Amino acid sequence: MLSFVGLGISGFESIPIEGLEIISNADIVYLEQFTSPIGKSDLEKIKKAMKGEFISAKRWLVEDGNEILEKSKEKKVVLLSYGDPYIATTHIELRTRAIELKIETRSIHAASSLTSMIGECGLHFYKVGRIATIMSEMKSLTTPYYVIYKNIIEGNHTVLLLEYNQDKDFFLDPNDALKGLLETEEGQRRKVLTDSSYVIVASRIGFKDQTIISGKISTLAQINFGKPPHTIIIPGRLHFTESDALKLFGQCMDEPFDNSEKTEKISNQMMKKYVPMVREALEEIIPYYKNQKEFEIILENVELYVNDAEKFLEEGQDEVAILSIGYADGLVDALRLAKGLEPKM
Repeated sequence: MLSFVGLGISGFESIPIEGLEIISNADIVYLEQFTSPIGKSDLEKIKKAMKGEFISAKRWLVEDGNEILEKSKEKKVVLLSYGDPYIATTHIELRTRAIELKIETRSIHAASSLTSMIGECGLHFYKVGRIATIMSEMKSLTTPYYVIYKNIIEGNHTVLLLEYNQDKDFFLDPNDALKGLLETEEGQRRKVLTDSSYVIVASRIGFKDQTIISGKISTLAQINFGKPPHTIIIPGRLHFTESDALKLFGQCMDEPFDNSEKTEKISNQMMKKYVPMVREALEEIIPYYKNQKEFEIILENVELYVNDAEKFLEEGQDEVAILSIGYADGLVDALRLAKGLEPKM
C-alpha cells in the first residue's frame, strides 16, 4: 500500500485527521521536503505521531521512485508532502507507476499554498493563468517572461514559484527574481515588465507570520521579505473587488493598478511598426513606376494587403494579419530591388 498524504500549509497542525491515522499506522513514512522547507518543530511532531520508520526523502529518491515502490509492495508506506500531494507532478507520476505495478494507493488531500495564497491575497482564483518557476540561473527567465506576457494579454494573474534547493538550503529571493525579469525585459522589449509594474509577494502562507506585500517593483526593491517560502504574483486585469480586498488583506505599498494596460500583443506591436513602414515605402516607390500599367496591379495589391492586414487585426485574426502585411512588405521590397533601391528595414 502506498498512501499519498498532504501536510497542508500550516505545518503539523494542518495534517488531516485521516492523514494522521495513516501516518501512525504506517510501516515507513517518507517525508518529501524538496518542494518547500518544513520547520524542525513540525518535523519532531511528525516523528512522534508515528511508530514506523521515518525517512527524509531527497528529490532524487522520489523522482527515481524505485525504493518507495519496492517497499510499498509488502509494507504500508506513506509519502508525506507539503501542501496537497498532487501539486507536484513527480508524485502523480509515482502514483501512476504504483498502479501499473498493482500496488494499492490511497490519497489524503490537504490545502495547497497555491490555492490558499490566491484567496489570502484577495484575488479571483479563476483568473489565475499558467504558473511558471523562476530559477537562480537567469538564462532560464525567457520562458517565465513569456508566460507573464501571455497571461497579462489575456487579463490573467501569473503565479511565479521561486527556486528552492533543499540540499543547499537555498531559496531564491523575490527581489533577485524580479531583477532577473527586468533584465530579461531589456533583451525582449515586449513591455511586459518595468520598474513601475505592480506585483505581490506572498510569504509563508498558512503560518502565523505570513505576509502579503504588494506595490511597484521599484518600491518592493527596498523591502526584506524575511524567511522563505516566498511566491511572486504578477496581477493581470484587476477587478475592483480584488483591488479592495488586496488593500485589506495585505500591506499595499502603492495603490493597486492594472498591469495589462501597458502591454500589447506582439501582433499589435508588429503592425504598429510595419504598416507605416510599408506605406512609406509604397509612397516612395510609386513615382518610379509612373505610367507603367503592367505594375499598377502590383501596387494596388500592396495597398489591398495593407488594408486587409489592419482589418484582420481588428477582427482578431492576428496570424492572417501578419501574413498580409508580410505579403505587402515583400512586394514593396521586390519593386524597390527592381529599381536598384535598398529594401526598407
